[in-house]
Amino acid sequence: MNPLNQFFFCPCPRGLEDVLSQELASLGAQDITPRDSGVGFTGSYRLAMGVNLESRLASRVLWQVAKGTYHSEQDLYDQAMALPWSDWFYVEQTLKVDTRAHHSPLRSLDFATLRIKDAICDHFRAQQGQRPSIDTHQPEIRVYLFLDATHFTLSLDTSGDGLFKRGTRPEAGDAPLKRNLAAGLLALAQWQPGLPLLDAFCGAGTILLEAAEQSLQRAPGLNRSFAFEHLRSWPVTQHWPALLEEAHARALPPTPLPLWGQDLKGDALELTRLNLAAAGLEGCVSLKQVNVLESSPPCPSGLLLSNLPYGVRLGEQAELSLFYPALGNTLKQRYAGWTACLFSADLTLPKSLHLKVTRRTPLYNGALECRLFRIPLVQGSNRS
Repeated sequence: MNPLNQFFFCPCPRGLEDVLSQELASLGAQDITPRDSGVGFTGSYRLAMGVNLESRLASRVLWQVAKGTYHSEQDLYDQAMALPWSDWFYVEQTLKVDTRAHHSPLRSLDFATLRIKDAICDHFRAQQGQRPSIDTHQPEIRVYLFLDATHFTLSLDTSGDGLFKRGTRPEAGDAPLKRNLAAGLLALAQWQPGLPLLDAFCGAGTILLEAAEQSLQRAPGLNRSFAFEHLRSWPVTQHWPALLEEAHARALPPTPLPLWGQDLKGDALELTRLNLAAAGLEGCVSLKQVNVLESSPPCPSGLLLSNLPYGVRLGEQAELSLFYPALGNTLKQRYAGWTACLFSADLTLPKSLHLKVTRRTPLYNGALECRLFRIPLVQGSNRS
């Protein structure tokens, strides 16, 4: 394999493919190919380490080690058996194989998974007289098999835990956003550090955490480890210390930022405080317990970005049918000069708010179909 021209694939939440492509380009990726729920690219091992460290939008970074055609589970076994697994990791490391498929003709994906596992273990047994142990919960090595109607790809995970696990947030709260989805909302809302930002339903504070870390130029992977650190063939010692040093040197000290969080519930604000404190950001964000219908903007203009409560999530549809029109009126009357970007699984939200939407971005929060609604707030002129 050419060390400067490896192929990688970054899964991401559906709807973030374009902004992830832009992020990868900014990090130096080449041959960027957006696909459904992810983006492929080529580059060096060093680049992939940097993507793990710096990407706010990817869920993980997968290193493609094989691609080919297949007709049966035996085809998969034979081609996997021929790969140099012992060049890539050690027999002492624990292993897990995950399989995803789209229109595969195979009857049992579990059996396909088993055949890949057998091929890897048989390779090690033939080479070294022993086989790696299987760990389905916290494996050191994750192998991903992807199948379509005629082709397979095999990839090694270079991330370990998903990249949305930043290593700093102790509590999730109710109905949380993953960190990379929160970063995607910020990107799609066109927020930039320095622009005043209010989350009027801050919950566990995920959007505010992400905005604060971006404002302080903190690499999202600074406080965690990665699977590539344990891959046998990767030049980790050659590149990783320098990447970490550069990221640490770039990070700014905590300081008060134009970031505000509000919530009706005191326990939600306490959760936000805990999460900010765990990340060393407690002095960066101003928090206030307030009913949004009685709130006022903290400054003349800015971005209001929130994950709204919705009936599918919290079972409060009847209450929300009364709340949403009142919210629309509050935004129109009190937040003129601001732009609201509201994330919701209620696809009829604009009709309930009685506000004019200028952009509707389809997104998914897990399997839940959502929209990010962009609403410029101009007093008296934006009723739908």
